[in-house]
Amino acid sequence: MLEQISEFLLAHDLDVSTANLDLARRAFSGEDLTLAEKIAERQLSGNKIDQNWLIELAGGDDDGRDNHHDLQRAELEKLMGKLDTSIASFSAATSKAQGTTAAYGDTLQEHVGKMTGTDMTGDMITSLAGLAKAMLERTREVEQEMKKSSEEADRLRKSLDRARRDAEIDHLTGLPNRRAFEAVYDANFRAAQAEIDNLSVAFVDIDHFKSVNDTHGHETGDRVIQAVSEVLQRISNDRCHVARHGGEEFVVLFRGKSVAEAVVILDQARESLAARNFINRTTDEPIGQVTFSGGVADVFAYSDPRIALKAADQALYRAKGEGRNRICAA
Repeated sequence: MLEQISEFLLAHDLDVSTANLDLARRAFSGEDLTLAEKIAERQLSGNKIDQNWLIELAGGDDDGRDNHHDLQRAELEKLMGKLDTSIASFSAATSKAQGTTAAYGDTLQEHVGKMTGTDMTGDMITSLAGLAKAMLERTREVEQEMKKSSEEADRLRKSLDRARRDAEIDHLTGLPNRRAFEAVYDANFRAAQAEIDNLSVAFVDIDHFKSVNDTHGHETGDRVIQAVSEVLQRISNDRCHVARHGGEEFVVLFRGKSVAEAVVILDQARESLAARNFINRTTDEPIGQVTFSGGVADVFAYSDPRIALKAADQALYRAKGEGRNRICAA
């Protein structure tokens, strides 16, 4: 089932997110037969399976998806924590056992040397010497097995670290994904609160993206997402964090910037993108202007950082309603 899930996510260039992993698990484990049938029908029809389609397939309102994501993230963190603890315990146990068997082996070696070097004769001495030799040989074998087990534990820990890093990267754009952003958001919220520093958050959404996909295909749509991500990456630094939130939506966190300052920075990025003209590389047909809209909110203007995210999202949709290709403050 794990191979099926991996193949499914990689084949369709889907985020390795907790929500996607859970959806694939429910489909391929047989827990949700309706879900499995819809995925199978989509694959047979030749239609592309992308993140937007998965979100629609999952159904529910935004709050439901957010709550589901938070629960899945907590479960994944709990599981990874247990696995990490298990690896640490296993490493400690094997290291201790390896040391014990080595010491035991040295002692046995000493006794074997004394017994074989003595002038004493008799079946008992010969038998004891043979038994000690056999025990020494087995002890050395166990020591080697423990060494291999310890090395395997180290490899497993490194694999876990890589998996944790990979789980926080959006593979289409190379940006941090939503899961990674939430950790950065929480950390910066606490730090800015302690230092009485400004903290602004923004949502950015590509305008008329569905039209680009429908007209020019999903590959072109992916390249448009990459182009927008590159524009946003230019404004990122150690105090400006950009992440792909999902689909054609991005989230930006401005540390030490007021809403007005964040709007100016984001507006400059918007203008640089809007000044370009895009072409479909496959057909050489002009795509034309690609733009995005954005909404910015002051995190500390709200009682909870999650409410500030919703305020930025609402400002984004106001920008969409006012004609798109603009940035609005909450």
